[in-house]
Order: sequence, then C-alpha cells, then structure tokens
Amino acid sequence: MSIPITVAYGDGIGPEIMEAVLSILKEAKADVSIESIELGERLYEKEWKSGISDSSWESIERTKILLKSPTTTPQGKGHKSLNVALRKRLGLYANIRPCVSYYPVIDTKFSHFNIVVVRENEEDVYAGVEHRLTEDSYQCTKIITKSASQRICNYAFEYALKNNRKKVTCLIKDNIMKMTDGIFHEAFREVAKNYEAIQADHYLVDIGMAKVATNPEAFDVIVTENLYGDILSDIVAQISGSIGLAGSANIGDEYALFEAVHGSAPDIAAKNIANPSGLLNAAVQMLVHIGQVEIAQLVSNAWLKTLEDGIHTADLYKKGKSSKKVGTTEFAQSVIDNLGKKPKFLPEFLVSKNIQINREVSLLKESIKQSIRKLVGADISIRWDNSANFDKLIDLFSKESIRINLTTIYSKGLIVWPQSSKFVGDQITCRFHASQNDDINELLVTLEKEGLDVVKLEKLYYFDDKPGFFS
Repeated sequence: MSIPITVAYGDGIGPEIMEAVLSILKEAKADVSIESIELGERLYEKEWKSGISDSSWESIERTKILLKSPTTTPQGKGHKSLNVALRKRLGLYANIRPCVSYYPVIDTKFSHFNIVVVRENEEDVYAGVEHRLTEDSYQCTKIITKSASQRICNYAFEYALKNNRKKVTCLIKDNIMKMTDGIFHEAFREVAKNYEAIQADHYLVDIGMAKVATNPEAFDVIVTENLYGDILSDIVAQISGSIGLAGSANIGDEYALFEAVHGSAPDIAAKNIANPSGLLNAAVQMLVHIGQVEIAQLVSNAWLKTLEDGIHTADLYKKGKSSKKVGTTEFAQSVIDNLGKKPKFLPEFLVSKNIQINREVSLLKESIKQSIRKLVGADISIRWDNSANFDKLIDLFSKESIRINLTTIYSKGLIVWPQSSKFVGDQITCRFHASQNDDINELLVTLEKEGLDVVKLEKLYYFDDKPGFFS
C-alpha cells in the first residue's frame, strides 16, 4: 500500500523544483501517494497569519509527512513564520542537516567531509519570547530545558548508531551561560554514557565553529542548540561548495517535514534555471524516513552520477569543467536517465535499512527528578533614569518597617551598587532577600506606592540547597 505524503509546492522557484523532484520519484517508483496543499505567500494574502489554511493542516495531520518547497514570508506586521508554525504545532524537535563535499565535481577547499548537524528545533532564543521593557531596553529570553536537551542529544547518538557514524560532538557556550548551556552540556554527557561505542567530545561554540570552518573533515555528527545549529548548518553547507545542494529534515515523534535549505528565489522563478538538488536531497531523506531505503539509494546515486557527468544547472555550471548547462526540467530528466547507475568516484549513498530512530528511545527515559525548592528572594527590574543615584531606593529599604533587604543593584548584569559603577540605560535590577511570597507581594506594593515602575520580576529559589541563580 502506498504511503500517503503531503506535498506543498511553495513560492518562487518552489513549484518548478517540486515538479522536477516528483518526476524523479515517479520514475524511481517511489511507493507514495500525494496530497497537494497550498501554503505560503498566497495564503498570507488571504489573511492566514502563518501562511497555512485549516485544510492544509488537516492533510499534514492525516499523512504525518510533509515534503515542502521553499516559501516566502511577507515582511510586515501580523505575518508569522510558516516554518516556525509548522515546527511548533507538529512538535518537530530535531532538525537534521547532512552536508557533504562533492569534490572535485563541486569546488571546495575540503575534499573529504561528511557532517550531519543535529539541531534542537523548539527552544533557545528561537522560541520567540521577546519583550520591550522600557524605552531603551529589550529582551529575548533563552529557554533551555533538560528534557528537550536529553531528547535531542539522544536523537544524535541514535542517528550516529543507525548510520554507522563514529563520533558525536556537542557545541555549547557554558563558560558564559552556565545554567542554560550548562544543562545542555550536562544532558549530552549523561546521554553519551549510554553509547560507549560512539566517541563523544565537545567544544565551546566559538572555537568549535572555527574548527568546523577550517577542518570540517575532523567532524562527524554535531549536536547543538537552536541558534548555534542554525548558524552552523549554513556554514557547513556553504563550505561544501554550494548551499543550494543541501536538504533538511525536521523530525518529531509523530510528524516529519522535509525541505530544501535555500529560499524561494523569486528573482529566478518560472525561468527553468533553478537547481532542484536541495529539494531532491530532502526527498531522499524522506524516503529513508518512510522506510524506502532502496529507492532513496537509487535516486541519490543517480543524482551523484549526473553531477559527475558534468550536467549542471546554472548555479554549478563552469565552462571547461561542466559538460552541459541545463535547466530545471532537463536536469531532472538527466537524473531519471541515470536511475540504476552509480557514481564512479563520488562516494555512493549508503544507509542502513534499519534507519528509523526508535521513537521509544527518542523520548526522555526518566522524568525530571523533583527538587526541594526554597524561595530566597527576588530580582525586580525597575525603569530608571540615567542617574546612578540610588539614595531613594536605599533609604526606602533601610526602614525598620520593611522586612526585605535590598542586597545588590545590577544593570545588564553589572553590579552598580553597593560598588559604584557607571552604566548606560534606563533599567536596573534590584536583588532582594525574601523567604515568603507575601513578602514579595508586599514589596511590589511598596515599590508601586513610591512611584517606581516595575517592569519584570524573577523569583529566586534554591533547588536542593543549590542556588537556581547566579550570585
């Protein structure tokens, strides 16, 4: 029985590269039945804020699989990112980005590298939790949970195991973000203990990305947080020689989305010059995901043979090196003509038949342990003028009638009282010691009565006698 998949033709070059890819899948006898949906720019114009209609959601939720061409998010108020909407609603927690060098067919400084970036897809600053607190102060909240960190690290090791990969590298910045990146690193170390056959190492993200850019052949599978992973994925794709060749998978426990890395390129739309390779490689990932590994190998090897033959679209064509410049449709036909053939010098596409990640394993094995939590105070942010004169605050909280102690005043993490430091901005954060919620509530009332504008409150806790904040 054919496996149903939902197909979205997208915007810009999307429709023509999708037609090319589907023609290849048809000739390769991929056992899929297609449900087409519309999403993207035209849906935004019809006042769907995320660029997708209810009927399209119904198709995706029915098939569980979406093969998607690039879409365009219009600039302007009220328009939300379609990709973010898909990832959040479908629980697509893992972004998988394979990046390979195709030297000497594609020029690159690095002739032998094959990296898979496994990126956490739902948390970090990309959760989109942002606020404007004052006229001058804006914040973006970085959200990292131990459960999601364990889940993505577990996925990375499972992927390595099923794909005969030898090493998983973690990129973090826990020398600075000791709690958020610290818990991600801790989760990585805990998960690595369950995979003794796979080498595990880590780098701080800045030096790690520098090493990837200068020596990518030393890396295998890399797992990291959302923002770092987004940046890293594009770096690796670019040093492979062409970002236009990369496909991407977004995987959840129930749903999966497959798409090209590149954008909709409206400037070359409907000209039959776009390269369908990125979407085709995403389709190959899709075939592997749905268990049609032999078809995936057939398609990928035909594509590699086409590259070797020098049959290239305009983005790859080089006079004297390529044998023929072709359009989108002609390139697809060349891949079809090469079905059943294998590349001579580019590495064949090889994958284990048992490739699907065990969904039971991908879930958190143990619930997060409950801690003894003790309230010890609060950080309260106040809109303040540019003066470092804190006499009003200090006098207010030195009265005997006030049960809460003001201990420190910060500005952007810099202590500005009791030690004297200059600061620029219109927001300060006051740290208070308190042991009762009622005390904090009374504190807020006191600040309000004094005409002080509270813009943010963070309660401070100890967890099992360890501080859940930085002193």
